[in-house]
Amino acid sequence: MRVVSRSGDRLAYYSDLFQIPKELIEDANPDIHEGVLPEGLDVEIPGFILQKETRLDIDLAAIALQYQLPIDALLMVNHVEQRPFSVPVRIMEPLLVTEKLYDYQSLHDDLEILSFHYPFIKVESIGLSVLGKELFEVRIGKGDKVIHYNGSFHANEWITSAVLMKWLNDLLLSVTNGSSLCGMDCLPFYRDVTISMVPMVNPDGVDLVLKGAVAAEEKVDVLKINNDNPAFYAWKANIRGVDLNNQYPANWEIEKKRKVPKAPAPRDFPGETCLSEPEAVAMKELAERRNFERVLALHTQGKEFYWGYEGHEPEQAANIAKEFEERSGYRAVQYVDSHAGYKDWFIQEFKRVGFTIELGKGINPLPLSHMPTIYEDSVKILMAGLYM
Repeated sequence: MRVVSRSGDRLAYYSDLFQIPKELIEDANPDIHEGVLPEGLDVEIPGFILQKETRLDIDLAAIALQYQLPIDALLMVNHVEQRPFSVPVRIMEPLLVTEKLYDYQSLHDDLEILSFHYPFIKVESIGLSVLGKELFEVRIGKGDKVIHYNGSFHANEWITSAVLMKWLNDLLLSVTNGSSLCGMDCLPFYRDVTISMVPMVNPDGVDLVLKGAVAAEEKVDVLKINNDNPAFYAWKANIRGVDLNNQYPANWEIEKKRKVPKAPAPRDFPGETCLSEPEAVAMKELAERRNFERVLALHTQGKEFYWGYEGHEPEQAANIAKEFEERSGYRAVQYVDSHAGYKDWFIQEFKRVGFTIELGKGINPLPLSHMPTIYEDSVKILMAGLYM
């Protein structure tokens, strides 16, 4: 919601007036500095929408009483002679519908919705997919400790993108309304941690799974790669048939030698060289640029998570894994016979904590009917990742 400053106003006054933490208003207006404001500045108030009061025979005092608002909150968005009046209404329910076939357009639209209503979040393109789709990173928070989450490395695991976006929406509701999430107040996390999130690493592949060969835009012969099968539900790779989670320089040569597909395929082909794909490169460069404290990569399925790699994981990883296991009921697995994944490379490169979390149980792609249960379990891990 946007208001226009009056001479003598302060951001701290807007915080009191609308009961929104002052740092959220400051971060939503990075070009406005604390102090007495001049008249006529546009000021964003996060977590509110303007709603029209359709009754023309009501005055501001009556509206203030009905909506439990200070009169001045109404004066900020109305002229006394104006009809109909606008009413600042606090956003108390999720803005996003994530229980749907969650494609790239859904992500794009939902990020626009959240950025508009919660302008203290930062959305940045970190690179482009093979077909030129932007790879979006979302950041929320202002702490020095940066914790990273990602989803949809694998195309038919697109439900992980929906889980992350639902969690992001819930986090935003919590910090703006002072409500708890999994029994925890989220505002301290906002102050102490920066959450980095790439909800959809493989947008081309996700669209291929959900929309079919038309998603390839005639730039890649995906039908040939898929053995002329027009159904792409089993496709894990990017649009060029390269498994993005087999692309990293963590014993990549072992995966290259032993993987059965020796050419582009719906799954498991690690590429002709490591880091051959732009999506994989963008994620590597992001980790190097942001200096992540830890990484949580969401996949499906198995209701388990992997937390070690070749003994490079730090000692505290075991304690965090135990906490995740106790909170979610997911099984903690230290080592698996797998290499060249994003989590593997991160642990090897930085000697920090990394997880591959296999959400849900069944056959990929998991059905949307599993979404509520998957979220109920996984949100406990996502939240625990912030404080452990």
